[in-house]
Parts: sequence; structure tokens; C-alpha cells
Amino acid sequence: MKRNIKMEFNDNKAIYLQITDLFLDEILMKKWNGGDRIPSVRELAINTEVNPNTVMRTYNFLQEKGIIFNKRGIGYFLAEDAYKATLKLRKEEFIKEELPQIFKTIRLLDIEFKDLEELYKNYIQNK
Repeated sequence: MKRNIKMEFNDNKAIYLQITDLFLDEILMKKWNGGDRIPSVRELAINTEVNPNTVMRTYNFLQEKGIIFNKRGIGYFLAEDAYKATLKLRKEEFIKEELPQIFKTIRLLDIEFKDLEELYKNYIQNK
């Protein structure tokens, strides 16, 4: 799992949450799997060029969500059901944070559900 992680942070979201998003993306793309060892706090801080306290906030958040765990003296690892926990978390965030804005835009633009369904089908076929 050692590799340089180049991140370009934006000001719209806390840095620890942006690092969290990186982890969640890696898990959902199945690049990282349950039981895998993840970088230490120090390693990740150096690779992302952030303060170790920021990385620790990321790790605490991921532990609270059941996505990672710490083996004292050995390091941090992905939980066996990290994929399932990540998918659940991302769905909840999407439904709570992004979907209301999407619905608002759909309503304002007077887009019909059948049109969305067709666009979605085309998107899936072309992926």
C-alpha cells in the first residue's frame, strides 16, 4: 500500500474529510481490501503533506465508522467489512448532502423522471 499520494486540497471541505474521501474512493474501487494494512499516521502525513494531527482526525473518523481499526503496536488496518461500511456511509452522505441539490435542480429545470431514466441508461451503457 506504499505509494505517494498527491492531493490538491480545496477550501470547501475540511482537509481530514478530503483525506477520508481518498480512503473511501480507494475502498470502493476495490484497490484496498478488508484486512489490508494502511499507511501509518506519519507515513500518510508525509505523503499528503499535512500535519499528523490532521491524519489522526481522519483515522479517528474512519475508526468511528468501523472502516479501519488499530492493532496496537502494529498499525492500522481496514476492517474486514470495510467495503460494506464504506458503501453505507457514502450512500448516507449522498442522500443527505447531494441528492437534495440534485432534486432542486431537476425541479427548477422541469426535467421529467423518464428523461432522467433514459439519460441514466445511456450513461451506464457507455461506461
